[in-house]
Amino acid sequence: MRAQIEHRASSIVLRTLLSTRSHAAMATASTLIDDPELAEATAYWLTQGGDTRLQLDAQGLNLYGCPSRPDPGLIALGSSTASVVSARGFEAASRLMLRLGADPGCWPGEVDRVRAELLALSGADQVPGTQVVLSASGTDLHLIASQLLADGDEAAAPLQALMADPAETGSGVPKALAARHFNTRSAQGATVVPGLALPGSAMEAPRTVALREMDGRPRSVEQIDADFTAEAERILRAGRRCLLVLVDVSKTGLVAPSPACALRLRHRWGERLEVLVDACQFRLAPASVAACLRQDFGVALTGSKFLGGPVFSAALLLPPALAARARRRPLRSLRAYSARGDWPRSWPGARELPGSPNPGLLLRWEAALAELRRLREVPEAAVSGFLREWGDAVSERLTGDPVFEPLPVTPLARSRDWRTRGADTASWDLQPTIFPFLLRRREGPSWRPLRPEEMAWLYRQMREPQAGERVPLLAQLRFQIGQPVVCGVRDGQALTALRLCVGARDISAATAGARGTAEALTQARLALDKLAWLISRL
Repeated sequence: MRAQIEHRASSIVLRTLLSTRSHAAMATASTLIDDPELAEATAYWLTQGGDTRLQLDAQGLNLYGCPSRPDPGLIALGSSTASVVSARGFEAASRLMLRLGADPGCWPGEVDRVRAELLALSGADQVPGTQVVLSASGTDLHLIASQLLADGDEAAAPLQALMADPAETGSGVPKALAARHFNTRSAQGATVVPGLALPGSAMEAPRTVALREMDGRPRSVEQIDADFTAEAERILRAGRRCLLVLVDVSKTGLVAPSPACALRLRHRWGERLEVLVDACQFRLAPASVAACLRQDFGVALTGSKFLGGPVFSAALLLPPALAARARRRPLRSLRAYSARGDWPRSWPGARELPGSPNPGLLLRWEAALAELRRLREVPEAAVSGFLREWGDAVSERLTGDPVFEPLPVTPLARSRDWRTRGADTASWDLQPTIFPFLLRRREGPSWRPLRPEEMAWLYRQMREPQAGERVPLLAQLRFQIGQPVVCGVRDGQALTALRLCVGARDISAATAGARGTAEALTQARLALDKLAWLISRL
């Protein structure tokens, strides 16, 4: 009976989605902004102030498949990769464009306001004295951190980073942490050579630790922590300083090393070991951000994934003691990646950076903050309740069909153990928001995992409405899911996982009305239904 009721409910929501999304697109276009020139200018500037990943192709999409305008016809369930700017965010960015156009001199004040709002909304204001450095992307942040935490004295111990497997973070991160160019163009528009070191920098390549076994299963927290501890001690005993990068969370929803492990290492080695929390997914509650800062950990955030802001908005939170140490560093080596306005006004090294503003970065953060403000209006208990219900629905669908093979993920409550002791264990960020999975198809009596090229085809087809005879209604819907990520090897074949994600926009919409949760659950199920149907066409 329950299955029949859910099927009827899904059918109703499906027909409603198909009949109303085109109307929603027209309504958004007519009510979002009345001035088409302003909308055009906003869309243009949202693509500026980054590297080649932000450039639009012939279809008007950047490297992550995102346009520079809202796409109301796209059901966004792929925030672990990137997000398309929302109508709310685009309107906020457009209004900021109006203010900047009316009074160009207001630029510094608007940057200060964005920085102050980010402090308040992220939870960083719970640690007075925390500083905010704005940046184009999470990869840029890792490069900036490598320069801030390296000692400028040639006689001082060199810095070497220690990080999780790059497949779980980002392909450009190892180069960035070695203070090397990672793209052919920098955020400030300079032409650079990937792999070459920044001027005056000479850092070793980072050490890495695997988070999963070869077959894709997650390694235990104890194994991962032991490897991070051994690698950190190897770096430190070789006479170097260590930059420990704690990813929270990774592309497939893992935390590594555990914050408790990072804290033990910091207590043992003091300032010879710095900790940067790679929270670029921004799947942290305010209390968790504040907890990291209280331990003198730097925190890297972006507004372009969980929050649902446009691609390329990042910020580095520096707690007071870490900021005091970092302020001593010159910033000349970052001239290709950072501008004076990206730094707090009192930061001495910022005078060495270009003085030109970066409107694109400011507008992208304004769009992301519009969604973060809305999320913070939702009571934490309501957020936790919705995430549990959404996660249960997705897990049930993934385990109930042999074409899906859920990729195991270590429970967040176990990975974030030090935060749960004596704290509010109902915090919403103890609920998973990224659900990775493999896909299979039957061949004879057995099932085989799909090859990487098949997974890439499915990823692309999910964004496209399917046409033709005997095409079901659900195949006409367009879904953004998390792009394939390498997660292991089986029988000599590389494994890649797709991901279904819930983001801030989903939470805000689902908790705003009586039917919001039902629609969110149905959309997630329909995305998996479309994947199953597409597999039948391989």
